[in-house]
Amino acid sequence: MTRYIFLLFVVLTTTAASVFAQRTDESINLIQKRINFLDHQKDSLLRAMETFKFQKINEDLTKIGLPSISESEEVVYHSAYALVYSEEHEQAKWVAHIILPDVVSGNEGRSNDFRADELIKSGSAVESDYFLKSANPDGSFKYDGFGFDRGHLAPSADFRYSKTAVSESYFYSNMSPQVGDFNRGRWSDLEDALRQYVLRNNTQIYVVTGGVLHAGLKRIDRGTNKVSIPENYFKVAYDPLNERGIAFIMPNKKCDYPVMNYACSIDSVESITGLDFFVGLTRATEDLLEKNYDTQKWVGERESSDVLPLSPESLPRNTFNTVQAQYYMGKNENIKVCGTVVSTKLSSKGNIFLNLDKKFPHQIFTVSIFKDSSVNFSYEPHIWLDGKEVCVTGKVTDFNGTPTMNISSEKFINVRE
Repeated sequence: MTRYIFLLFVVLTTTAASVFAQRTDESINLIQKRINFLDHQKDSLLRAMETFKFQKINEDLTKIGLPSISESEEVVYHSAYALVYSEEHEQAKWVAHIILPDVVSGNEGRSNDFRADELIKSGSAVESDYFLKSANPDGSFKYDGFGFDRGHLAPSADFRYSKTAVSESYFYSNMSPQVGDFNRGRWSDLEDALRQYVLRNNTQIYVVTGGVLHAGLKRIDRGTNKVSIPENYFKVAYDPLNERGIAFIMPNKKCDYPVMNYACSIDSVESITGLDFFVGLTRATEDLLEKNYDTQKWVGERESSDVLPLSPESLPRNTFNTVQAQYYMGKNENIKVCGTVVSTKLSSKGNIFLNLDKKFPHQIFTVSIFKDSSVNFSYEPHIWLDGKEVCVTGKVTDFNGTPTMNISSEKFINVRE
């Protein structure tokens, strides 16, 4: 009897466990279905949000962000930017976009899906305007470049909050032939500086970018459409929240000076390009905005005490600024270099370092005074010289890529009046 009771207990227990397991599986499946449904709803809402966001961007651009348009010009709108295309030069006359605070949290990377812009009625530039692609016998491809980067006017990193917007930034209508050292150098630094400004100020800024286009520009003759090669590029920015603007003009070559050396008034760019920016603003606001600019308002706290290198024209003959000093690194000759001491350091070993014009870690010229030489100074250099405009004389050496001058006596450094 006991055996039968045991067997019955086993059967009942197994059946209950089976039923319980079945119910658990059903519960898991039900919850998973609910999660999938919510994910689908979330995706739908995100797509709707993106659609309205793009609509708002285009509305804002139309209201404030576009330059004046002639009767013969047509504005081409993409999801997150607008442009007017120059058929004569086979690139945009200008591209207008907005850097949103969303750029801070965006994580979309480069898509590199370069392609023709089908919205350009006359036909945009194409891949063969920048390089030739041919097949190797093994099936791989060989690329014959024409010496220029396909430089973004509206940079893809400004749209990293949207996969669609990033992809559309790779239309050839948004490209212009740029020297590699320019595109990957100061031009890239400028783009990053404007994104950092948005991050610091939690605001959105309107940006208009283009090459300075005019008759007589050289062209990429090997390309299909003979794209013009701008000698200079402009970028204009407006922050409506803080009512401030700034502009930049940079030559299409390796730029040695810090970004803010290329800053100028918006009026200056209008004079050079013939464009009229931010026409949606009131005349009084536009006039005030375009005549004035303050570089200190567009840099971070770390850079706020940096100064622009001295103009070469302001210096005596055979005297150089901190940027020009790099051309004398490693040469066995004494030169005089002038700049402003913006940061100093007394190391634990007693050595003194003076950074001129830009602070560490972005220094562009450093003066070193080793401990053994400090006795040759009647003052404490790291204290007395801080903030002063000085000229130093000696040989320029290369210290990890930074032009550096070692001086052994105060007779080799003097305060500039």
